[in-house]
Amino acid sequence: MTPSTDGRGAEGAGPGLSPIARADGTLSIVAMDQRNTLRRMLTAAGRPTTAEELRGFKVDVTAALSPAASAVLLDPELGVPAVAEAGALEQSSSLLVAAEPADRDEWHGEPRSRPGATLKAAAVRSMGGDAAKLLVYLRPDRPHRPGEPDLVEEVLAVVRAMVEDCAREGLPSVVETLLYALPGEAPLDPARRAELVVESARLLDEARPDLLKLEYPGSASACRAVAGALRVPWAVLSAGMDFEPFLEALRVACDEGGASGFIAGRVYWKEAVALAGAARTSFLVTTARRRLEQSVALMEGRARPWASARRP
Repeated sequence: MTPSTDGRGAEGAGPGLSPIARADGTLSIVAMDQRNTLRRMLTAAGRPTTAEELRGFKVDVTAALSPAASAVLLDPELGVPAVAEAGALEQSSSLLVAAEPADRDEWHGEPRSRPGATLKAAAVRSMGGDAAKLLVYLRPDRPHRPGEPDLVEEVLAVVRAMVEDCAREGLPSVVETLLYALPGEAPLDPARRAELVVESARLLDEARPDLLKLEYPGSASACRAVAGALRVPWAVLSAGMDFEPFLEALRVACDEGGASGFIAGRVYWKEAVALAGAARTSFLVTTARRRLEQSVALMEGRARPWASARRP
């Protein structure tokens, strides 16, 4: 796609986000890298979960939404080859490739990052990727008990290695983090969840990825706390929200938290998993595209260009 006009900036490692940004330096990225999540959604809708079905769904979403997106996030196993073969990615859009393995390790039920399992930046580049994205599950408050692995430090080590690998390859690095419930833990209240989102952002910021993809922390004050914790740009994810709540979250994230845009998927296309053929195409090019265009319109004058969001 056409590089953004605001420059790549001098601070921090990596080439900046121009390859996946809009011309004004903001981000409107459609997430279609779901693998096991997509299979579960198709199963719940009574649809097949074959590789062929997943490939076709990813092609349909990409073809319908990439004309309105600065980039599309795809998985390397199914999405990237299917979209490339179909020529479904609009030329004005870019390719962000998921670098985490499809299946994660566990430690007594807790997600565990696997050293060495991340797709290398050179491999992302070889498949036409303009940037790499790594998903990690992080509980920054998890205690390190004697005789057990330090799950927090393992996450941070994997993130540092990915960011350094991308910087050596000259490829933008995007790190996505999600909270998870500790064994036996009651649901988090909103205030505690917000604190953990902010603390996760602070810890991951130390690795200096080019972009953090974060959960909406829940309020204007929490978004301001995220902004205060970061030296790198951030984008908000949708986490399967309904569309209207996501629009409000995006507005607050940009207005109060200085977010540079969004990387969102299901909020646009989730109803399409129950459809096939012409009905699916019709939904994607009308309702889903309209939602995406509304999100982009809402960002105008609100989202902070990535270069001005990055601090020393």
